[in-house]
Amino acid sequence: MAVIVPFEDQARPSIDALVAHVTPDMQRVNATILSRTGSEVAMIPEVANHLISSGGKRLRPMLTLAMAQLTHYAGEGHIKLAAAVEFMHTATLLHDDVVDESEMRRGKLAARMLWGNEASVLVGDFLLGQAFKMMVEVGSLRALEILSSAAAVIAEGEVMQLAAAKNTATTEDEYLAVVRAKTAELFAAACEVGPVLAARPKAEQAACRSFGMNLGVAFQLVDDALDYGGKSAKLGKNVGDDFREGKITLPVVLSFRRGSEKEREFWRRTLEQGEAADRDIETAVGLMSKHRALEDTIQRARHYGAIARDALALFPDSALKSSLEEAVEFCISRSH
Repeated sequence: MAVIVPFEDQARPSIDALVAHVTPDMQRVNATILSRTGSEVAMIPEVANHLISSGGKRLRPMLTLAMAQLTHYAGEGHIKLAAAVEFMHTATLLHDDVVDESEMRRGKLAARMLWGNEASVLVGDFLLGQAFKMMVEVGSLRALEILSSAAAVIAEGEVMQLAAAKNTATTEDEYLAVVRAKTAELFAAACEVGPVLAARPKAEQAACRSFGMNLGVAFQLVDDALDYGGKSAKLGKNVGDDFREGKITLPVVLSFRRGSEKEREFWRRTLEQGEAADRDIETAVGLMSKHRALEDTIQRARHYGAIARDALALFPDSALKSSLEEAVEFCISRSH
């Protein structure tokens, strides 16, 4: 049983325009990624390329390139920083799948299922090391500070999530703090480094960061809703994985808060005590439907998406700016 979250009839938003704007630079980023995954230790490129070549949208490095363009950066540093951003993201996915004991990633077996947990963690560490090497090569101390701070915040977010795992008393504010750290921080840093390289005014740097941060929150909230109301073919993972892993996400927080004591007991049994039966996922989706938890999660995503678009108001109208605004809509409309 799955509830597809409804949207108004409208032309389907796309990231095609954004992709077109950054394609020449993205080709150079992809070449950099390939060259930097090379190692004489054969397992490193095998594990890294398994995930890197598995069809991710590369949204974060695209945002780095787009923001560099938007702020008229004329150098070469954004290529290495975009590759570094993708390596940071890939490393966190490798680590996440070990922590979450995930079996699937982007529609394929997770690397840990093929090479084991130890290899996944260590190759993630290798990619982080390569990311920092590229940051240093670019020579911008401020860009290095932004991305290295992001790496620390992401790790804090992972630990915060671990502490909140299976805790049905988690509040919406506590959950959003995890999302900002674990997911949105890398979006924010990816968007901020372009204007930093271009030596743009602080207001522009802050606007780009705000765009990334709020887009990142919206992106994660849509993911949360999709886990209970999507299709596995689109998700690249199994529907209900968050539920089976005992993750407390916003749809659960809202359903728990709004439910009766008997319903809360259901959440405690399945998530806190880990005693979920096969058909409990259907009950969970039913409770979310009853309490409008999925619709309200998407509404919150729309709210953060609107803040992201507002952040771009500082910049003059252009085709690139329009493509960034459409990318926000694309991220939210994934639940079609």
